[in-house]
Amino acid sequence: MSTGQYMSQTQQQRLQMVLAPQLRQSLALLQVPILELRTLVQEEMQQNPTLEEKVARDTPVEIEPGTGEPEKDKALDFKEEFEVLARLDDEWREYFHQNQAAHPYTAEDAARRQHFFDSLTQPESLQEHLRNQLIMAELAEEDRRVAEMLVGSINDDGYLVTPLEDLAQGTGFSLDRIKELLQVIQEFDPIGVGARDLKECLMLQLNRLGKGESTAAAIVRDHLDDLGARRYPQLAKALGITLEEAQEAARFVSTLEPRPGRLFSAESANYVLPEVSVQKSGGEYAIALDRDAVPHLFISRHYRQLMENPDTPADVKEYIRDKIRAGTFLIKSIYQRQQTIYRIAREIVEVQRDFLEHGVSHLKPLTMAEIAAKLGIHETTVSRAIANKYMQTPRGVYEMKYFFTPGFTTQDGQEVSNKTIKDSIAQFVAKEDPAAPLSDQAMVALLKEKGITVARRTIAKYRDELKILPSHLRRAT
Repeated sequence: MSTGQYMSQTQQQRLQMVLAPQLRQSLALLQVPILELRTLVQEEMQQNPTLEEKVARDTPVEIEPGTGEPEKDKALDFKEEFEVLARLDDEWREYFHQNQAAHPYTAEDAARRQHFFDSLTQPESLQEHLRNQLIMAELAEEDRRVAEMLVGSINDDGYLVTPLEDLAQGTGFSLDRIKELLQVIQEFDPIGVGARDLKECLMLQLNRLGKGESTAAAIVRDHLDDLGARRYPQLAKALGITLEEAQEAARFVSTLEPRPGRLFSAESANYVLPEVSVQKSGGEYAIALDRDAVPHLFISRHYRQLMENPDTPADVKEYIRDKIRAGTFLIKSIYQRQQTIYRIAREIVEVQRDFLEHGVSHLKPLTMAEIAAKLGIHETTVSRAIANKYMQTPRGVYEMKYFFTPGFTTQDGQEVSNKTIKDSIAQFVAKEDPAAPLSDQAMVALLKEKGITVARRTIAKYRDELKILPSHLRRAT
């Protein structure tokens, strides 16, 4: 008897954890940097007409914010519920007025801040830079379209990433014509743009500098691998020149730009706004959050008046109640976000006081689990709170996660951060004799003199992370 496939409906029960929309919103607010926080708040304000953003002007009153639990509010009748929501709104207004007298935020301050954001210009991209030069080139209309396609195939580093054969097949142009148009683009600024590999990029620069027949060009053209491995004796032997001449030519090649599009990279357009500032005052370090950059939200009085108006339809009042609850939760989430960031920053400053006093060599190991245990929160909350957040310190601006690092225990029981070890390795290499660079084992011995015992493979690992070559490749002779 054969059996066939068939469809049927069945029911089953299972337990599954699902994040409520409000909880997702709270986590999102905690994780985003301050420059993105305003965008999220603006999106929420578009969906919630009961929310307003204002500049506080009243007398400051320091008060603990209310809690407002919607589940409990459900048991209240309409009048009592409205009184609760109105009281919450007043309390939140008073919270945002804190410190207003000591640090007044006037309309002029708001105008200056907005002018700052409006003045942030988007730098010209490499593609735009090349297209502007293409406009000035004397090309036929059909050739210009193909040249624009070539420009569009150049990546952010300045290299042409699409094979010319594929471009020829896609446009119907001959391969020779494609090559001619590429040569036109390779004459553009920055020097070396439009190359298909590193060798061509460096040769374009050497030719433009009038050194297409120099020793440096011969090295790039025929011995690039030896140059990368700093095998200077082999270079000298292959080219029939002295070791000093080979080293001099190699030094000249090192001045060329391997990534011509670097100056137009989007990395140069990154703006960092520290959320936390740490300043020393009277022998102690004071922590402050960027209060002005945080949106100051309130529940609109207009909608509160609608709630009080007996002529307002019941369905409208129900809508307003839902929106006020959502707005109150948003304000509470922003407050909790600030409190969490502040508490974490306070613990960081307490642990890393020696770093603030003396620099990276005194950075102590610290884990998110330690901070979470001290504050009574989950480790993932710490991770979200420090993500993409920056701290202004007397030592400069640092990403908050910079202060979280594993470490080692020295012979005298002191905890040392791995960033301290990396900093020591960098200093060793900077001060070493180029003719006799330090081996990994030699650095192990130097660290041991400081009371820090690490394995040679650990030195090798950190050296690789610092992009420092092995000793035999750092040797200058």
